[in-house]
Amino acid sequence: MNTPHHGRRTVLAGAAALSAAAIARPALAQQPVPFSVGTEAPRFRAPPNACDCHFHIYDNRTPPAPGGLAAPDASPDDYRKLQQRIGTTRGVVIQPSLYGTDNTPTLRGMAALGPNFRGVAVVNTSVTDAELQRLHAAGIRGIRFNLAQFGATTLEMLEPLSQRVDALGWHCQINMPGEKIVEAGDTFRRVRGKLVFDHLAHCPQPAGVESETFKVIRALIDKGNTWVKLSGAYADTKSGPPAYADSSAVARAFAAAAPQRMVWGSDWPHPTEAMDKKPDDAVLFDLLTNWVPDEAARKRILVDNPAELYDFPKS
Repeated sequence: MNTPHHGRRTVLAGAAALSAAAIARPALAQQPVPFSVGTEAPRFRAPPNACDCHFHIYDNRTPPAPGGLAAPDASPDDYRKLQQRIGTTRGVVIQPSLYGTDNTPTLRGMAALGPNFRGVAVVNTSVTDAELQRLHAAGIRGIRFNLAQFGATTLEMLEPLSQRVDALGWHCQINMPGEKIVEAGDTFRRVRGKLVFDHLAHCPQPAGVESETFKVIRALIDKGNTWVKLSGAYADTKSGPPAYADSSAVARAFAAAAPQRMVWGSDWPHPTEAMDKKPDDAVLFDLLTNWVPDEAARKRILVDNPAELYDFPKS
C-alpha cells in the first residue's frame, strides 16, 4: 500500500487486451477531480449507460456516528467531475459508515445527482416498514452491512433484514474482511435474498484466488444469489499500483467465472486511503480492460448487471 502512484502514461501490466476503440481514444487533459490523482481520461471508453456502482457522498451537516470511518466532505458537484472524467452516466450512492443509520447525506446526494442514480442505505432491525417504503420511493435499492469495524449493524441482523428487504427487490451489501467472511460462511449460505460483496470480497493477499475467502464466494455465486463488486483494487493489494497484479488476478478470476454476477465501482472518494495516497481513477477504470478482456462482458458488467441489480431502465 506504500508503493508510490505512477503517472497515467505508465503502461498497465497485462493490459494488452485494450480494444481498438479504446486505443484510438486520446488521453485528454481534464480538470482535476477531488480525492483523485491525475487529470487524464481513461483510455477505455465507457459504453452508454455505464454505471459506477460504489461511491460515497460526505456532508458535514450530518453529525458522525460512533465507529464510523471519518472522511472530508465529498459533494455531488465533486462527484460530477469524476463522472465527466471517466465517462459513466449512472451511479449508486453507498451510505458510508460515518453516519450510521442517518441516511440523510446519501439521500441528499441522490436527489442532487438526479434520476440516473440509486442508493444503498444503512438500517438496523428497528427500521419500520414505512421507513423502508420511504427509502424505496427515494431510490434506495439495498442495505449495507459494513462489518469491517464496529458500527450500526451486526452480522446477526443480516438474516432478518434480508427477509424484509427481499420483498422490495433489494439486496444486502457486505463489507467485511476476507477471513471474517469465511467464519460467517454458514450465515451467508442460509440467506435466500440477494447478497453483494464489496471490493473483490476482500480476498486476502498473497493467497488471492487460492484463499478460503475466494472459495466461499465462488460457491455463493454458484448458489445463484450472490454478486461481487469489481472495486477497491487497492484494498488488499500487496503488489500495488498501477497494475495491482494480485488484486487483478482475483478480479479476472471472478469475472471469468460469472460475468453475469459482477458490477464495477470506483469507491470514490476512496475513504480508506490517506489524502496523499489517493489512487488515479483513470487507472482504476482502465483496469477493466485487463480484468474483463471481452467487450460484451464489460458492457454487461457496466450496464446490464447494474440495471438488474439496482432497478435502472434496461438499455
